[in-house]
Amino acid sequence: CSFFFAFLINQTVVTEFILQGFPGSAELQKYLFVPILFIYFLTILGNILIIVIVVHDPHLHNPMYFFLGNFSSLEIFYVTTLSPKMLAHFLTKKKSICFYCCISQAFFHFFLGATEFCLLASMSFDRYIAICKPLHYSVIMNYRFCLQLALGSWLGGLLTVIVQMVLLCQLPFCGPNMINHFYCDVTPLLGLVCANTYLLEQMVLVGSVLLLFSTFLLTAVSYSFIIFTVTRISSSSGRQKAFSTCVAHLAVVSIQYGTVMFMYVKPTGHTSLNMNKVVSLLNTLITPLLNPFIYTLRNKEVKDSLKRGLTWKKVF
Repeated sequence: CSFFFAFLINQTVVTEFILQGFPGSAELQKYLFVPILFIYFLTILGNILIIVIVVHDPHLHNPMYFFLGNFSSLEIFYVTTLSPKMLAHFLTKKKSICFYCCISQAFFHFFLGATEFCLLASMSFDRYIAICKPLHYSVIMNYRFCLQLALGSWLGGLLTVIVQMVLLCQLPFCGPNMINHFYCDVTPLLGLVCANTYLLEQMVLVGSVLLLFSTFLLTAVSYSFIIFTVTRISSSSGRQKAFSTCVAHLAVVSIQYGTVMFMYVKPTGHTSLNMNKVVSLLNTLITPLLNPFIYTLRNKEVKDSLKRGLTWKKVF
C-alpha cells in the first residue's frame, strides 16, 4: 500500500474521513452489531469449510474445485476488507477512518471485486470444456493451465484498478471529509476531491464496463455452448446431470453481475448513494454469505464428501 501513498501530493490536507454509515440513531445502529457480526463469522466459517473440503477430499482435486477454493479464499479477503471496520463503527460515536486506511480499503475492495469477476469467467470456461469437450478435458484443463487461469484472474483484477487508484491518490483532498457510505468506496471519495475528477470518473466507468462486459461475454458464450450441448443429449437424466454442475455457478453469476452493474455501470453523477448502501450491503455481506450455501446445498459431490466422513476430528 505504501506504493500508492508515495504518489500523494502536498495539497492533500485531509488526515481522516468520517463515514456516515447507515441512517438512524446510534442506539439503533448498535442493534445491527450482533446480526452483522454473526453474518461475518458465518461467512468466514462457510468459506473456510469449502476450502477444507476441497483440500481434504482427493475426489475433489479437479479444476472445478480448484477454482472454487480460489473463489472461497477471495470471498474471505473481500468480506474482511470491510466488515471489521464497519462493526467497530457500530460501537463508537466517531466513525472515522484514517486517510491511508480509507485509500487502502477502497483499493482492496475494488481489486478483489474485479478479481471475482475474472474468476467467475474462468469457472464458466472450465464448465464449457467439461461439458462440451469432455474427452479433452483432462488435457486442456491441466494443473498448469488452471494455475495460469487463476493467477491471470488475480492479475487481471489488479491491472483493472491499479492505474485508477494511483490517479486517485494524486488528487487533492482539502475538505470536507464526510463520506456518505459505510465504507470507503471510489464513488463517494471522488465527490470529496478538490479538483476536476471528470477524467478519473470516466476511467472508472470505462474500466468497470470493460471488465464486466469482457467477463460477462466469456461467461455468456460459454453457457451458450453449454446449453446447446446439453439440449442435444438424448436422455433426460443425462441433461439433468450435465446442467446440475452449472446451477450453483449460474446463481452466483446472476447475483454478482446484477448488484455491481447497478452500482458502477452508470455515470457517477447519476448514482444514488443511499440506494447504493442497500445494494452494497447485499454485495459485500449477503452474497459472500450465500455462496457457501449455494455451492454446497446445490452440489452433490460436496455433500457426498461430507457424507464420506469429513468430521471435525479429521479436519483438525
